[in-house]
Amino acid sequence: QVQVVESGGGLVHPGGSLRLSCADSGGTVSNYGMGWFRQAPGKERDFVATLNWSGGLTNYSDSVKGRFIISRDNARNTMYLQMNVLKPEDTAVYYCAAGLQWMRFTYWGQGTQVTVSS
Repeated sequence: QVQVVESGGGLVHPGGSLRLSCADSGGTVSNYGMGWFRQAPGKERDFVATLNWSGGLTNYSDSVKGRFIISRDNARNTMYLQMNVLKPEDTAVYYCAAGLQWMRFTYWGQGTQVTVSS
């Protein structure tokens, strides 16, 4: 059973960097595609980035392309989101997700807060 938990959120200044992690305590996520989503206050949950089971195929939203990097380490059952050149509009709760089909997610984490503010 996939059980994903996010970590690494926090407060960062504009222009700064932060790395989020998503770990699967069930130990089976290596066969799953995974992704990151985010939800700002008063807004819908938006897609951020995704990658397939091997990490060889990735996709990003236009708003983060060139600034964020998604990756995974299947030996550690963990996915990462390296966020660079952060902007105040990146402030949101970031969610990790996993699923067996491309861009279709079944399992969700509880989220981690990222706040970009001076």
